[in-house]
Amino acid sequence: MANALNKYAAIQSGIMSTIHAYTGDQMILDGPHRKGDMRRARAGAANIVPNSTGAAKAIGLVIPELNGKLIGSAQRVPVTTGSTTILTAVVKGTDVTVDGINAAMKAASSESFGYNTDPIVSSDVIGMKYGSLFDATQTMVAKIADDLYEVQVVSWYDNENSYTSQMVRTIKYFAEI
Repeated sequence: MANALNKYAAIQSGIMSTIHAYTGDQMILDGPHRKGDMRRARAGAANIVPNSTGAAKAIGLVIPELNGKLIGSAQRVPVTTGSTTILTAVVKGTDVTVDGINAAMKAASSESFGYNTDPIVSSDVIGMKYGSLFDATQTMVAKIADDLYEVQVVSWYDNENSYTSQMVRTIKYFAEI
C-alpha cells in the first residue's frame, strides 16, 4: 500500500497505525506479564492495548526511498483476528484525488495485495489469502498546500492466514530460483 501510494504521489512523511487483533503473548485475565509489560498484563480480550510496531521501520528496509519517512504504532483490540493498517501521509504531487489513489491501488493489486470496494469489517477478512486487502471506501484526501496533500489509506489483513499465505508465496518464490 505504501509503495503504491509513493509511486502515485511521493510520500514526504507518514504515520502508520495498525489496529491489530490481540495476540498470544497478551493475558486472558489481568495479571503479571512475563516480560513485565504493564499494558500487555491487562486482559487482551477486554481492552484496547497500545503497543509498539516495527512495521513502519521495516517498510524503509524494503522500499529504500521511504526509509526514515514513516513512524508507527499499534493498538491491539479485542478481536481474535482480522486487523487493519491505516497509513496517514503527507504526499507531494499534482491533482491528488481519492479516485486517483484508488486507481493506483487497483493497478497495484496482485495475489499479495487485493483491492476492495465493499463495506467490510474485520470478520470479513478472516481466512483471506491476500497479504493485505486495500479498502477503497476509506481513502481520504485533503489539500494542504500547492503541491502537498494529506491522505489516508487503509488495508485489512487476517493476522494469521494473511501472514501464512505470504510465507507460502515466499517459499515458492525461493524454491523456483
